[in-house]
Amino acid sequence: MRAFLICCAFIWATFQQSNMQLPIPATEANCCEGDILLLLDSSGSVTNYEFSRFLHFSATLLRVFSLGRGHVRVGLLQVGTESNLEFGLDAHTDQRSLQKALERVQQLQGDTNTENALRDAQQLLRAAGGNVPRILLWLTDGASPGDVGQVMSELKAEGVFVLAVSAVHGNYRLLRDAVSPPSESHLYVVDIDDIEIITEDLRDAIIKIIQANRLQVVNLTPRTATLQWRPLLTAATGYYQLQYYSVRNPAIGSLQYLSGDSISVELTHLVPDTAYTATLLPGPNQRLFNALSVNFSTPSEVLGPTVVSVPDSGPCHIRVEWGPPQVAQVLRYTVEYSAFPSGRVHMLTLQSQQNFSLLTGLVPATQYLVTVSALYAGGKERAMSVRACTKEATAALPALLDLQLSKVPQQDLWQVTWQAHQEHLKGYWLTWEQDKPVDSISKPSALYLPPTTGATHLSHVSPGSRVCMSPVYSSGRGDGICCSAEEPSDWRRTFP
Repeated sequence: MRAFLICCAFIWATFQQSNMQLPIPATEANCCEGDILLLLDSSGSVTNYEFSRFLHFSATLLRVFSLGRGHVRVGLLQVGTESNLEFGLDAHTDQRSLQKALERVQQLQGDTNTENALRDAQQLLRAAGGNVPRILLWLTDGASPGDVGQVMSELKAEGVFVLAVSAVHGNYRLLRDAVSPPSESHLYVVDIDDIEIITEDLRDAIIKIIQANRLQVVNLTPRTATLQWRPLLTAATGYYQLQYYSVRNPAIGSLQYLSGDSISVELTHLVPDTAYTATLLPGPNQRLFNALSVNFSTPSEVLGPTVVSVPDSGPCHIRVEWGPPQVAQVLRYTVEYSAFPSGRVHMLTLQSQQNFSLLTGLVPATQYLVTVSALYAGGKERAMSVRACTKEATAALPALLDLQLSKVPQQDLWQVTWQAHQEHLKGYWLTWEQDKPVDSISKPSALYLPPTTGATHLSHVSPGSRVCMSPVYSSGRGDGICCSAEEPSDWRRTFP
């Protein structure tokens, strides 16, 4: 019996040593960015054999990832009577260091205080910060984990993805409720002797969560695309080789070499409405990271005009402008305008270089519908319309004929009176500076008055303040007149 036990111990030691010394992959996957915290059941309910198998499984599962900030960070927290942080998320930046650390892990034994360990895991993942995905991978025999539902719910609510691997004698319902959906890819219940069969499936589930789109399109137009990536090289460590081509016709593309400190590039002379593939490679050392690729499609060419505006108008004219300029694509522009809703239609034909037109001979105080059309070389036509009003014709005489300002005796009031031509008037706009305390700054005040008004009173007018009045038409303000609060009461209007 003793010989048998010695033989078993020898076989077990040989098995443990041979299985933990895993080869380091020649190239590591640069596909992902995120934090993975292993929560390993290290209590007395887990046999030494199960514990070793969990460690071997973890080493195999993780050995394909590039490690460190900007890649994948791995931490290990053991569950026992008291939890034990074997190593934190920033402890290992390469696979050799991680693999050796997993070889050195010793089982804690003791009780299975999973709830306490989960609270510690929650604090660690909160402190990790950043905006990368976070995963809690729970490795357990499933025996009496305690009341973990509340903590697991909090973790998931905080954005942590909970995955679990359990020996077959675990509480399946508790585990199913603990993991993040879908449980089909985030919960694995397997005999400890067959745990290797789930390696690829679990790794794929992890990659799906933390896969990083390092090469991305940040600006896309019909003929240009700006690609951006996180810094992976420096000018001293190498250069980038960028290749892009049309998916439909690979002959349409280009090859560029970029400095190692580049983080973006603009691709030009693209074809509208075309699918492209872009690939970024490191040079000269191809093992620094795997190729980064992105697929994108240029949008269709937007036919103009897309903007039509009226920056200026008068009683008998309207200036209309449009854009964007598309000289190479447009054959000519046509401008049609008519009094709205049923006036006679007038038409102008303009060259493709022109992006404005002055419409003259219009009727004052009238609404017009203006339509700008662009005819393209391919026969397509795009039109856009805008409504605009001509201004009202001003009378030969000024709208305001007289403005008087007089102090009301023994009162802090000033009487304002005026005379005006009220035809086409919508009202008056009166402005003045109010009297303020010495330590304050005088601020302008304004008052709108109906067109039938001929007088009003103002209070708290600052000494020397200029009181100004402007006529208001439907098209806007007209020229105004002003007078001063210091002038005699019989002072007459002045034009500014």
